[in-house]
Amino acid sequence: MLSAKSLFQEILDNDHSFQLFCSIAASGEAQGGWENGRIAALVPDSQRALAPKIARHGADEDKHGRIFNALLRKRSLEPVEVPREADYTMLLEARGIGLAHDKLRRDEPLTEHDIVIYLAHSRVTEERASAQMRLLRKHFGNHPDIGRAVKMISHDEDNHLAYCHEELLRLAAAGHGRLIQATLREAALTEIEVYRDVSLAVMAHMGRILGWPRAKAAVLAAGIRAAYAVERFAGWRRMVTLRMPERLDALGGPATTAPEFA
Repeated sequence: MLSAKSLFQEILDNDHSFQLFCSIAASGEAQGGWENGRIAALVPDSQRALAPKIARHGADEDKHGRIFNALLRKRSLEPVEVPREADYTMLLEARGIGLAHDKLRRDEPLTEHDIVIYLAHSRVTEERASAQMRLLRKHFGNHPDIGRAVKMISHDEDNHLAYCHEELLRLAAAGHGRLIQATLREAALTEIEVYRDVSLAVMAHMGRILGWPRAKAAVLAAGIRAAYAVERFAGWRRMVTLRMPERLDALGGPATTAPEFA
């Protein structure tokens, strides 16, 4: 029977599929770390109080990248190149989700409008990350090899999502509500398309590595497309709602360090 747990177990048990999975994850986290680090350095004076939290967000993402690379080293594996069609963060950036890299490379302060856009986009992508890690935590939180990493990353992603909710609500109260809602909707609809396309690409690569029969690959692709249809119809709305989180000031304080997995 096909299930999220059985599929990931297959990926986990094979060195080549695990190598691709961790490489994709590490690459995305490293990019997120760089982006947040640059944004923290360029925060406008009107939002300077946010800079330490954005920096903490970036440090967390860098840590996650190191964790995935450490999991590879534990199995004597090296990172592999991420297929272009499976690069979630790059494809999002190409579709306008996240602040443009050419803007972040310039040493010019961002605007308050830029910060609102950044937080709204982050709220959408962190919803996805938090949900994915909760699923992994549910099925593999006690796994002897990856359980500790899954729990730590899941905790961090929940913190990132809470921070986005809290800061967007603050900015909405300051008069940015209309911009926030419009940006959230546009970002959510774009993200679910990119997530569908990346999921199809990743499953195609995994299927070739693991030798899945054509029928199994077709069922998985149909499931991905069905999940997209549900999200496109109504599921995207969960990505655009804002509520005060239970964890307030979730990114206050220093980032935690990555554990050793040797």
